[in-house]
Amino acid sequence: MTSTTTTAAPAQAPAPVPAPGTAEPRPQGERRFGLPVATCLVMGNIIGGGIFLLPASVAPFGTISLVAFAVLTLGAIALALVFGRLAHRHPQTGGPYVYARAAFGDFAGFLAAWSYWITTWVSNAALAVAAVGYLGVLFPAIGAHKWSMCLAALCVQWLPALANLAGTRYVGAVQLVSTVLKFAPLLLVAVGGLFFFDPANLGPFQATGQSAVGAVSASAAILLFSYLGVESAAVSAGEVRDPARNVGRATILGTVGAATVYLLGTLAVFGLVAHEKLVSSEAPFSDAVNAMFGGTWGGTAVACAAVISMAGALNGWTLLSAQTPYAAAKDGLFPKVFETRKRGVPVAGVLVTVVLASALTVYNYTAGSQRVFEVLVLVTTFTATVPYLLSTAAQIYFLASGRSERVRPGRLVRDAVLACLAFAFSMWLVAGSGYAAVYQGVLFLFAGVLVYAVMAARRQRATDSPAG
Repeated sequence: MTSTTTTAAPAQAPAPVPAPGTAEPRPQGERRFGLPVATCLVMGNIIGGGIFLLPASVAPFGTISLVAFAVLTLGAIALALVFGRLAHRHPQTGGPYVYARAAFGDFAGFLAAWSYWITTWVSNAALAVAAVGYLGVLFPAIGAHKWSMCLAALCVQWLPALANLAGTRYVGAVQLVSTVLKFAPLLLVAVGGLFFFDPANLGPFQATGQSAVGAVSASAAILLFSYLGVESAAVSAGEVRDPARNVGRATILGTVGAATVYLLGTLAVFGLVAHEKLVSSEAPFSDAVNAMFGGTWGGTAVACAAVISMAGALNGWTLLSAQTPYAAAKDGLFPKVFETRKRGVPVAGVLVTVVLASALTVYNYTAGSQRVFEVLVLVTTFTATVPYLLSTAAQIYFLASGRSERVRPGRLVRDAVLACLAFAFSMWLVAGSGYAAVYQGVLFLFAGVLVYAVMAARRQRATDSPAG
C-alpha cells in the first residue's frame, strides 16, 4: 500500500474520522460476508471450547449458577445491542477502535485497538493449546511428547491463518461449515437432552454455604469470560455487506444464538448427570451423551466437536486479530505494515499475529511453566474489556452530547438504558478478571503508550514537513 494515509493528510495531525453512516470503500471484486456468515462469525467466536467444560465448572455452586448465567446473558445482549447501534452509524472495519476514536480521539482509539490486538493473539495461542488436549483423545500419539503437542498446536494455529490468507471467501466458508458442524452435537445435548431430563440429578439449588448473592457472584466469575466475542461482526464491519444493516442484526442474532446454546446445554447436562458426578467430571458433555444413549463413545464425539469448535473460533479470531490493527494503521496509529491487504484480508496483520501466537505457544511448551501461560490468558480477559468499556462510554457520550447525527430521538431513553447496562456489564468483566490479571493487563496497556508515542511523533513530523 502507499503512504497516503500518513503523509497526505491535511494540516492537522489526526486523520479524519469517517462520517457517521459512511461505509468503508472497497476495491471492486472483493467478496463480502452476508448476514448468515456474519452471524456465524459472532456465534463461532463466542462459543469456542469453553462450553464443553462450563457445566462441570459451575456445578459446585449448585443450580443457582443458572441464575448467574441468565444475568450474564442479559448483559451480553445489552452489549450486543449497543454494538449494533454503534455499527449502524460507523460501519467501518475496526469496531471498538472506530467508536472510541470517533468519541474521544486518537489516543482512546489506539488503546482500544492495542488492547484488542493483545487479546486476539494471546487467545489464539490459548485456544490452540486447549485444542491439543482434545486432539490427544482422538490421536493418543500426539500427547506422547511435548514436542508432538507443540507441533500439533502450531498446526492448529497455522491452518486457520492459511485459510485467512486465501481470502475472505474461504474465511466465510470455513466459518459457516465449522459453526454448523460444531452446533450439531451441542444441540443434540441442549435439545435432545431435555427429553432425558431427570430433576433428581439437579442437586441442591445452593451447594455452598455462602449467601445467594455471593454464590451468584462466585459462579459468575467463572462464566464471565464465556461471552467474549460479541463484537466480532462490528470489528469486521468492512467485510460485511450492507454493514449499517447487517452488523447489528448479526451481533444480536449471534449473541442470542450462543446464549441459547449455553443455557440449554448447561441445563440439560445438569439434568442428565448426577450432581455428585458432575462436580468432578472432566468431560461433562461426554457424560451427558453416555447418559442419553449408553456406551462410552461420548468422549470421542465430544472431542471431535471440541476440535471443530476451536478450529472455527481460531478461524474467526485470526480474522479479527488483523482487522483492528488494519483500521488503526490506515489512520497512522499502528505501524504501516498492518495496512497491507490482499484478497480482502489484511495479510500482514494475520502473519504478525500468528507468528506472535506461535512464539508464545513454543515458549509455553519449552519453558514448561503453565502458570506463566495461564496468567497471560487471564490478562486477555482484562484487555478484552477495555474496548468494551470505551465503546459503551462512546455510546453514552453520543447520547449525552446530543449529537443528532448519531442519535435517534425516538430511541434516546432505550439506547441510554442499554448503554448504561452494557457499561455495568463491562465493569463486571473487569472485576471478574481478578487483581493479578488487571495489574498485568495495565502493564500491557502502558507498553502500548510507548508505541503510540512513536506513531504520533511520526505523524506529527509528516504534518510539519514541507511535503505534508
